[in-house]
Amino acid sequence: MHRTTRSTARVAGVAVALIAVIGVVTLSTAKAGMLEHRGVDDITGAGLPAATAGTPAASAASDDYSAPLGPPAREAQPPPAQPTPPPAAFVALSNDLNSIVAATGAHVGISLVELAGTDAEALSINGGDSFYAASEYKLPVLEYNAEMIAAGQASPDDQICFQDGDYIDGWFDDYTSGACFSRQELATRAAHYSDNTAAHMLLRDMGGTAALNAWAKAAGAGGSSFFEPNTTTPDDLAHLWVAEQSGELGGTQTQGWLYPLLTHTVLEAGIPAGVPSNVTVVHKTGSLDTGVQNDAAVVLGGPAGAYVLVVMTDSGSWSGGLQIIADISSRVWAYESSRS
Repeated sequence: MHRTTRSTARVAGVAVALIAVIGVVTLSTAKAGMLEHRGVDDITGAGLPAATAGTPAASAASDDYSAPLGPPAREAQPPPAQPTPPPAAFVALSNDLNSIVAATGAHVGISLVELAGTDAEALSINGGDSFYAASEYKLPVLEYNAEMIAAGQASPDDQICFQDGDYIDGWFDDYTSGACFSRQELATRAAHYSDNTAAHMLLRDMGGTAALNAWAKAAGAGGSSFFEPNTTTPDDLAHLWVAEQSGELGGTQTQGWLYPLLTHTVLEAGIPAGVPSNVTVVHKTGSLDTGVQNDAAVVLGGPAGAYVLVVMTDSGSWSGGLQIIADISSRVWAYESSRS
């Protein structure tokens, strides 16, 4: 069964609120942190005694013990405002995405968050499900490095030297004991080429798996265990991108370093394949030969503004998973184009 949730959320500065309701998810105001859950106190005054004409009100400073005891009367409050229903076109988008997922027969999760526009919405289809992250763990590793560089606590020129335990089969094979690489070079390899050893060296430099997961949890990915055992959810990856794009992880300085590394990579067959070629897609992929295909992106060229899209799949087919992601991306782009 495919679970779709709906929440009311609107990005205001650096925050997004996702509140689950049945059906689809709506974006609403949240100014105090990622995913702040908001409630409404319904105080109607029902059952409280009302003041009567000519009866003096009770007072703690009064010596008139003949005054009636009990709490003071409260004026009835209006009922809380009802959430604005999503546009019909957004409901149609949600229905279409559910149909695409159902037709695949695969385990597919989607998280979409629009970051601009007065009618900004969000939806999550199996977004809380756990998937194998594959190379998606490199996204928080790179975001951490971007934040440290922006804060002056690290430099792109820092030298990180290879240790034998760093090696994981991947894109490059020039790692030898004692060979040193700049942080910039390792980040380029891990981001643009998704090289495994480069990412592992950056992970070791930041303190290992425990440090990575502590940082990711603080950034909004509380349901993930990156690298070991390396699981995450579409919603968690969306939280990381929303935090990055909203400026919560360092703003334009981190984006200026990170975004070029994750644009026009060697792996563009997922979300980028579903949008026009002139649209900027900043994204990190993750895949396994067994058929795991994931893509987590912030799309900067949306007609109504930027949006975050994460698609995770376990279809048993390398090419089939990529096609699922591209089809979902294309349908989302068609909706985003209608908002312009």
